[in-house]
Amino acid sequence: MQAPQTTRIPFSHEGGTAMFRILKKQILRDSVILIALLTAALALVTAPTQAMTGAKNGLTLCCNVIIPSLFPFFVLSSLAVDLGLAAYLGRLLEGVMRPLFRVSGCCAMAVVLGFVGGYPLGAKTALELYRQGLCTKTETERLLAFCNNSGPAFILGVVGAGIFGSGQIGLLLYASHCVASLLTGLLFRFYGHEDPRAKATSYPKPIAATTIPAAFTNGVVRSFSNLLNICAFVIFFSALLQLMSYFGVFTAIARLLSLVGVSSRYAPQLVAGLLELTSGVSSLGGVASSAGSISMAAFMLGWAGLSVHCQVLCFLIDSGLSARTYLLGKFLHGLISAALTYLVTTLFPLTYPVSYYLTSQTQTLTQLDFRHILPVTLATAVLCWMALVALCRFLSGKTGGK
Repeated sequence: MQAPQTTRIPFSHEGGTAMFRILKKQILRDSVILIALLTAALALVTAPTQAMTGAKNGLTLCCNVIIPSLFPFFVLSSLAVDLGLAAYLGRLLEGVMRPLFRVSGCCAMAVVLGFVGGYPLGAKTALELYRQGLCTKTETERLLAFCNNSGPAFILGVVGAGIFGSGQIGLLLYASHCVASLLTGLLFRFYGHEDPRAKATSYPKPIAATTIPAAFTNGVVRSFSNLLNICAFVIFFSALLQLMSYFGVFTAIARLLSLVGVSSRYAPQLVAGLLELTSGVSSLGGVASSAGSISMAAFMLGWAGLSVHCQVLCFLIDSGLSARTYLLGKFLHGLISAALTYLVTTLFPLTYPVSYYLTSQTQTLTQLDFRHILPVTLATAVLCWMALVALCRFLSGKTGGK
């Protein structure tokens, strides 16, 4: 009886090499994650008090600053999109947004709210527009590169008047922040190619897609859910920064950066700012104000910090949008803003009194009392919402439902 013949599957050397590289990268990634988790667990066991202190500071920051200042504007942005105001703005501003930034006119809503409401309202509004079909995937990626910005209250009040003790510096930082954002948008107009098959839906009629009570209810629920995600990242990074400071990680990284030419005077502040915006800019209060420190604050405000990026990436889950475009846009925003600030402060030196009193009051921003922010922001949001409803009804009656 003849033995059955076995079929030999040809082995490709190139395919085996590629598979080995994939497995090697996966093993390396898993090893890094395992080491990071073990290090974090060891840090929590050896320094539980510091971790608890950082978490409490983050929770205080969420209750006193983030929730009162962001929640009303989150609800307002959802109402603006659901009730059709963004669509009407799109019709009015199509001739401006399309030639300059190669995005639809309704994207102006995300840009305006990003400049007014602060992080991460611009990105959240852009995602709302995308989910409503008012802009394409490529347009949304262009928009995310420059619409997510810091608000005037934080730059003018906390950073300018508080940390640097100068209203002039606050105005300069906010002006350079806005100009750098728009310049970043102009650069990203060349990003991507539109798929002729992927088109945004036509602008809907006002208050036609959903009723006002439904839009309000959905806006409140979605906004609260988004704020919970934001607060979770803020608390996590507050505890992480506290542990890194306790174990001397900032000092070690600063020494490494000094080897590549970064001044040891600013290295610890730069590391903190790359991770978390509030901690980074507040650490500049202990540095003598100069063109370098002001420019570094401008870079931190443009970059926004890893904590804000995690909040935005949480919105991007299951959206199919590119996170690389957003991160590259924020990095360019920080560089352009820092360059503009350094140029202005070098050509036109600012004369101002360094207010050490105000600086000492803002060394730890989590201790600031923002209890009066909630009534003010709620009242502002309610007034804006009433104006929004009145405008939608006026436009609806004017168009006659066409």
